[in-house]
Amino acid sequence: MPKDGIQGLKENFSSDFISGFLVSLLALPLSLGIAAASDFPNPMYGVLTAIIGGLIVSIFAGSVLTIKGPAAGLIVIVAGSVSAFGGGAIGWQMTLGAIVVASVLQVFFGMLKWGKLADFFPLAAVHGMLAAIGIIIISKQLHILLGVNPLNHEGKPLVEPIALLSVLPDTFQKILENSKVVITGLVSLGLVLGIPKIKHQWIKKIPVPLMVLAVAIPLGLILELNNINGALLKFDKPFLELIHINVSFEGTQKMGVFIQYVILFALIGSLESLLTAKAVDLLDPYKRKSSFNKDLIALGLGNLVAGILGGLPMISEVARSSANVSNGGKTRWANFFHGLSLLIFMLFLVPVLEMIPKAALAAMLIGVGIKLAHPKEFIHMFRIGKEQLLIFLTTIIVTLVFDLLAGIFAGMLIEIIIHISKGLPISALFKAPIKVSFTDDEYMVEIEKAAIFSNYLGIKSKLDAIPDNMKVTIDFSNSKLVDHSVMDGVHLFQNNYESNGGKVTIIGLDKHTASSSHHLASRVKKK
Repeated sequence: MPKDGIQGLKENFSSDFISGFLVSLLALPLSLGIAAASDFPNPMYGVLTAIIGGLIVSIFAGSVLTIKGPAAGLIVIVAGSVSAFGGGAIGWQMTLGAIVVASVLQVFFGMLKWGKLADFFPLAAVHGMLAAIGIIIISKQLHILLGVNPLNHEGKPLVEPIALLSVLPDTFQKILENSKVVITGLVSLGLVLGIPKIKHQWIKKIPVPLMVLAVAIPLGLILELNNINGALLKFDKPFLELIHINVSFEGTQKMGVFIQYVILFALIGSLESLLTAKAVDLLDPYKRKSSFNKDLIALGLGNLVAGILGGLPMISEVARSSANVSNGGKTRWANFFHGLSLLIFMLFLVPVLEMIPKAALAAMLIGVGIKLAHPKEFIHMFRIGKEQLLIFLTTIIVTLVFDLLAGIFAGMLIEIIIHISKGLPISALFKAPIKVSFTDDEYMVEIEKAAIFSNYLGIKSKLDAIPDNMKVTIDFSNSKLVDHSVMDGVHLFQNNYESNGGKVTIIGLDKHTASSSHHLASRVKKK
């Protein structure tokens, strides 16, 4: 087991340094692109957030392998916030104010031990939220890839996803006018989508964004994109001059809007980060468990610093964290070296970064969007059950029409309505009667009435309290309903518990009818 702290640095310097450096090559263009797509005044602010996430947050984080930085999943909220506060400098500064207040909430979330927050939301709604984010990213970046920045009737950039999708025909009509940008964008998108399909072992080791830049920058020089207004990144000042207090709380007469975005930053940012930490724990070859509450506190501290200095909000980012595991990162120092490498890039390589075509960054973000909203996600939900697909689609549609917060709560409401229609006892909506007994070296966990997403926190707390290396039987015989989120959570508990030497047996489900043939489908007790 890799040691933590200075001892871990000494023992794993080589592997952590190499992994951190490789992750920085992935993080650099994505951080620039995310900041540009979020309508921040300078793409460097995205890299500033990643630097803070590496150099500062890594020291306090409760997860050792996650990489902290700006995420495509928050583009929707950040760009929406900048626009809601009037755009420009004041919109950016007020957004920073909302990030700062949200960061304080994240610290309190951790102190109140709300790291279990990720287990409260139904999985279908969470996947729907992520798919909606993917669609929104694509709706915006397709225009950038084709050299167009669509404006509303007030002359401000469009941010509403429905409006962005509706004006796509107009953008396609301008392809010939922007042929050089379009060529660069399509070549970059071809690389983003095509390179992962190449199975050569050496190619698989090179970050896709780095390969895209290796082609897009020379192509941009050949096509003379520097002569096309807005086709390349533009940094109006050196990196070090960006680092001063930018946050503002002026204009809080829009208090309702301010509170809305504080909640969005705190809730969605925390949820995405916790889900990533859980996923990376499963990838950790040493099977270490993150301290989610400690991680929330560290995340809040990082967002506090980033918000004050002008940066985007950060989370534990899934693609970079997965790359860290794949690259052989072993301790939190990999995240530190990722931040250090980015700092060196921003101090010495800015002239090279200014040659990056915006269309290439748009192509990378479209690739992220496609992963989030891939058709296989829709198929997966359908296979689990038609009701899961309904929750998934409801979350997507409401998010596209309104916002992420409305979408996730709409998905939760639909799931509750479905459960009630199947006979859910109202008394079990938030608390399931659970009986835990111990006999003959075996723990028996009996769950009565119903086991659904909204009462799973109580179930999980009972399961987590069971000592390691025991025999555990989970009995659903007296549960009228077991939903998909609980099925997934219980099987995850089974896998983790058995990997640590224990034995878990699940009984009583033979008395239920599954909504599909999928092993994680929801189940209703037979009459």
